[in-house]
Parts: sequence; structure tokens; C-alpha cells
Amino acid sequence: MEILHVIGLGINPDDLPSRLSQIIAQAQVLAGGNRLLEYFTGHPAYKIPLKSPIKKALAQVKEKMALGKKVVVLADGDPGFFGIGNLMVKEFQQENLVFHPNVTTLQTAAARLKIPWQDIPVISFHGRRDPQPLLNALTANKRVAVFTDPDLGPSGIAKMLAQRGVDTFNMYVFEELGRNREQIGSFTLEEAAQSKFSPLNFVILNQTKKPEIKLCLGLDDDLYLHQRSLITKKEIRALSVAALNLQPHHILWDLGAGSGSVGIEASLLLSKGRVLAVERDRQRVIQIKENIKRMGAYGVEIIPNEMPASLKSLPDPDRIFIGGGMGQDNQVILEAMKRLNPDGKIVLNLVLMGSLSRAIDIFTSLKWSFSISQVQVSRGTSMGKDQRLNALNPVFILTAQKDAS
Repeated sequence: MEILHVIGLGINPDDLPSRLSQIIAQAQVLAGGNRLLEYFTGHPAYKIPLKSPIKKALAQVKEKMALGKKVVVLADGDPGFFGIGNLMVKEFQQENLVFHPNVTTLQTAAARLKIPWQDIPVISFHGRRDPQPLLNALTANKRVAVFTDPDLGPSGIAKMLAQRGVDTFNMYVFEELGRNREQIGSFTLEEAAQSKFSPLNFVILNQTKKPEIKLCLGLDDDLYLHQRSLITKKEIRALSVAALNLQPHHILWDLGAGSGSVGIEASLLLSKGRVLAVERDRQRVIQIKENIKRMGAYGVEIIPNEMPASLKSLPDPDRIFIGGGMGQDNQVILEAMKRLNPDGKIVLNLVLMGSLSRAIDIFTSLKWSFSISQVQVSRGTSMGKDQRLNALNPVFILTAQKDAS
């Protein structure tokens, strides 16, 4: 079978090395996106547009290769960098593939701004609408690059970020990179939301100011806006986050989120996951929003509704935290347990003995394995020229695990 060449055209196909231009010139079949095929309208090769359904188009490529045709697949930049490379490896035998990488859009954009790019994470909205990966990236990075989509361009992304309270980033928009009509603009999110851009664009979000409070694990309680001391104290918070045993991809429900402190700090550990903070009290919802904004914890999403009804529309969680007790009945915890993914964990912070007893009865009746820790924290405070300890309320941390089956 003929070798299948997958060639990255870079920013401008006119700049292709002669060796790659010769491979394209000898091709009997050219496959690629319509925009890339337009560069070769005068080429005599049979053209295969790579469009949805993509596997049907690739079936045509296989048919032509089986007939002994010389086939070249055209790609943007580096086929292995948010390109078609991964799909080609899945669909074709590796020994028949040869990748020819070229300069990527990110490399070119970074060069235009005269900035290093090795630490810039990249998010793609090609065929996607979920803002979570971008919001998580903005929480942990000073710059984030974005491949946009025709249905979600710079203005749509700017509106989406503004709605989630992002106010520490501006937006560089690169239009028609490498072409005669190339334009580079710097916009506030508000400006970008009201602007129109060329369909051929690329975005770099750049941090213009640091969040008011640097997000980290174990923040002091008084850094959070909270209502009548309704906050998981930092010592209990640290132990509870540890008990959740979070993995980067996990979905966490923070039920009865209060100030949002547990979900906000847990978001640091969920770089590929999601935090859903459910809180019904209007004043507390306002405080959670402000805490998210002050700490730049943009990956935390607030669900401002009653439980358990509001849980029905949420994705199934891998971890659940309940810090506000058991409530008047068992409806919330039973619904949460039902929705928890297999092998998932639920962590409860309980103060009342009656609540602890109810929780134990529930987990025992359902044969869930669980453990209980009783934590007593005392904090030093000045007394004259010395120190004394003030005891906080003891807290039971109950951790239960759903059977993997």
C-alpha cells in the first residue's frame, strides 16, 4: 500500500519547503478541509473534502489508497497539535503514515506578540461548547490560547467569560494570520463581545491583573465572604478536601455550599474536572459569586436552586461534599447517593449527634463502607503577654464509598 503523507501547510502554503511542495505536486488525490483545498484549485488531483461525517471522507481516502493512488492529506500547522493527526493514527496503520509538521498558529501568534509559548495551555472549541476546560485553564494560568469555532468565535467566548465573572483577562484576536489581511487586536472582554471578526481567527487570553486573593489550599476563613460564620473552617476544610481523594478529571458536587470555600479550593485539584456548588440562599449565592471572582476560581459553577430538585439536571458526580449537615430529612443525601458514580466518595461534615446517627443508619442499611473521624480544633489567641487556646466546635468527618459495581 502507498505511503500516506499528512502535510501541515503552516500559516502560508507559499512558504512550504520545496520537498513538501514536490510531494503535493505528485499527489493523485488531495484530501483536506475546504479552506485548505482552495489553495490547490489548479492542482489536477482528485479532491476529497474532509468534512462531517469525517469517517465517510476517510473511507474515500482508503479506497483511493487501495487502488494504488498517491494520496496526500492536507492539515493546518502540525497535524499532531489539535489537528487531524490523532484521528489518522486511529484510522490508518502507522507504518503507512508519514507526518510532516509545520509552524502552528500558536507559534506564529506568540511570535507576533514576542512572548514565549511553551507554557501556554491550548483549548479548542472545534465542535465543542463546554466552557469548563477554558475556565479551569484561566484559574491556573496567566495566558491561555484558544482555537475558536465558526459557531463560537471571539465575541461568543468573550460573552461567555463575562457571564462567568471573568474580569482579570483581556483578549488578543489574530485574524487572517499569514495573509495579506492579517490583523491583530487587543480587546477587553466587553469590547470583544461587541465586535465582529474574520472567520479565520485565533485567540490568546492574557491576564491583565492578578485576582484580589491568591487561590491556594487552606485559605484563612476571613478571606472568604460568609454569613454568620457559616463557613467550613480552614482546618476542617483541608481534611475534608483530602478525604474527597480528588482526581483531576472528577466532577464534584458541593451541596449546601455556603461560602463556597470547599468547592473553590477543591477546584485547584480539578484541572480537567468540574465543581458544581449548589446553594439555595440568595445572599450566600451572591457571596459565592464574589468569592469566586476575588480568587479567580472561574471553574466553579453556582447552581442557585433548591435541593434535591436542582440535582436532576446536573451531571453525575464522582465526589460529593455536604458541609451543612443532614437537613430536615434524608431526601438530599439519598438522591445524592443514588446519583454518585460507582466507586465514588461522599464526605459529610456533621456537628450534631443525631445527624451522625442518621447518616450511619443510611450507609449501614445500604451496605456502603464508611469511616468516621472526630476533629477537635483549638486556635491560639493572645491573652496578656501569653497565648491561650480557644476551642472550636468538634466536627465529625464521615467518608463513605459507593461500591464499584
